[in-house]
Amino acid sequence: MEKITLNIDGEGTQDFYALEQTVVAGKTYLLVTDSEEGDGDAFILRDDSDNKDSEALYSIVDDDQELKAVGQIFVKLLDEDGIELDL
Repeated sequence: MEKITLNIDGEGTQDFYALEQTVVAGKTYLLVTDSEEGDGDAFILRDDSDNKDSEALYSIVDDDQELKAVGQIFVKLLDEDGIELDL
């Protein structure tokens, strides 16, 4: 797992561990967890940055339809690696 540190508006920084990445309809999504041990909470982040930005701007996906659609892709990708993901 790759460790990434994100700046959270008004809250400082937070470390996450990237489990998987995919691109859907031109948008990049990351599946991350807040625990390196694998027993933490999982989040789906969407890269909302402009291609001209020097840094990525990630938002937590909270729309139910988008979360379900992208979540199913991550379930399939992780299943291929033998990792079970419950949504």
